[in-house]
Amino acid sequence: MTALRLGMAQINSTVGDFTGNRLKIIQGLGRAREAGCDLVTFPELAVTGYPPEDLLFKPQFIRENRQTLESIIPETRGMTAVIGFVDGDGSCLYNAAAVVSDGKITTVYHKIILPNYGVFDEQRYFKPGRECPVINICGVDVGISICEDIWFEDGPAAVQASNGAQLIINISSSPYHTGKWREREMMLSKRAVDYQVIVAYSNQVGGQDELVFDGGSLVIGIDGATIARAPQFEEAFLTVDLDNQAFEVSRQKESMQAKQPKRLVVPGWENKRYLVPQVSGCGPKPAVETSLAEPLELPAEVYAALVTGTRDYVLKNGFGHVAIGLSGGMDSSLVAAIAVDALGKGKVTGVAMPSRFSAGESLEDARQLCQNLDIQLITIPIETIYCAYLETLEEVFIGVPPDTTEENIQARIRGNLLMALSNKFSWLVLTTGNKSEMATGYTTLYGDMAGGFAVIKDVPKTLVYTLGLYRNSLGGIKPIPERVLAKAPSAELRPNQKDSDTLPVYEVLDPILTAYVEQDRGVAEIIAQGFDEQAVKRTARLVDMSEYKRRQSPPGVKITSRAFGRDRRLPITNRFRGV
Repeated sequence: MTALRLGMAQINSTVGDFTGNRLKIIQGLGRAREAGCDLVTFPELAVTGYPPEDLLFKPQFIRENRQTLESIIPETRGMTAVIGFVDGDGSCLYNAAAVVSDGKITTVYHKIILPNYGVFDEQRYFKPGRECPVINICGVDVGISICEDIWFEDGPAAVQASNGAQLIINISSSPYHTGKWREREMMLSKRAVDYQVIVAYSNQVGGQDELVFDGGSLVIGIDGATIARAPQFEEAFLTVDLDNQAFEVSRQKESMQAKQPKRLVVPGWENKRYLVPQVSGCGPKPAVETSLAEPLELPAEVYAALVTGTRDYVLKNGFGHVAIGLSGGMDSSLVAAIAVDALGKGKVTGVAMPSRFSAGESLEDARQLCQNLDIQLITIPIETIYCAYLETLEEVFIGVPPDTTEENIQARIRGNLLMALSNKFSWLVLTTGNKSEMATGYTTLYGDMAGGFAVIKDVPKTLVYTLGLYRNSLGGIKPIPERVLAKAPSAELRPNQKDSDTLPVYEVLDPILTAYVEQDRGVAEIIAQGFDEQAVKRTARLVDMSEYKRRQSPPGVKITSRAFGRDRRLPITNRFRGV
């Protein structure tokens, strides 16, 4: 029979949408009540959305956050809820979890370990907490922590476990990158075994600017095995029965600890205990079925992240339609497929803008793509405009041979046309540049970089092809034409142009970029790994020279461990060269 029925509401909050977030939390409470849950959890900062960034400096934002929590509290009748919000006021704010039971706050936990690396800036906004509470809920001793707290081996969860906690609840908003779910699950499994506790990890889902949260909330038993798991990249409600047998070992541990007065004490952290008054629902009840969703493997998880990030960026920012410049190449084809999967075919328009250098088959491939996806295609030839540019600049350029200037004019014409469509019809333009191009500056400012959201900005070119093949394997009509997958990449801005004329082939380039950009390896170190010396030096120089371009690029979905933007912040004016 059940000792404690736990509900985990894996919701998609939106930063600053207090009305919408409140509704999602109340709906979660309703589902918990229907399921007979004793305890229900919500993600980190569920009330405000995560990350709220400098909105935390606005007093009105903090007040509305608190008012929203106060309006939710009466909805907790007959159960206990753990709800993420911002506590405090003025210059003393805490990333907090309210433990609310039967319409009253029992205690508030303040996050102790504040991450300040990568995409995180929590020390800019929050003060660290000092209390490691253990709360008795329905006869079970529960420790509460928030996200980063549990990543540290001797962190708050360790203190709570040593002080009798049988169940550790960790509410989180953990951003996705490739394979993150596996790292997370291995770490949580180790915590469960080391502390001899059950670990319940409640994660956010959805997109917020560049970040994507993959959900995958889970419960791990004291043996390190996963008991329950919510699906990734979708809202879900996970119900888990934790029976008497599940707590038997932890109770034995507690009994043994009673004979050993030494408990883990961390200077500056307070150990306190709270009792939640038992509500009518506590006690034995018939067991319910528990879900154990299969985690996604590569490349499915990356594709799902891109779809989620695109959908939420477009819809949360109030756009109803997107436009994509279609070259007939791999990048734009993949972006179009992602957009249709994210938004539906009726909300996506392709725009082909052929020039004198566009191969006839490229326009055919763009048309075939749109036919396969069942989306509208607008064709706007740019030859007349291009000639007008060349004529206008002829006198100024006299005596100077043609170069990349004339190539980039074509890209900028296309950027202007896409933005004209955006202005006229309120469409959001999705750019199509990949990470390999963004890294090396193989892009045109105010040209192919013009737009509102860069879907594959963090996707290396070799992975673009893998994702295209994956999308074609999902059944039904294959959206991406086989010829697109087979032909050599080309910007088609001059006769017979290929990307490999300017860059190392992508099979060589991408591993170098991974080492240099994501792993911060030095040039000599990368060469020592067996890479061609000239290719490494050339790549590093291109990356270093292109920072000013990247700073002006639209945001895009983060899918690697280190993305350009908030993940990797380098000065534009910078004479350091690690070559």
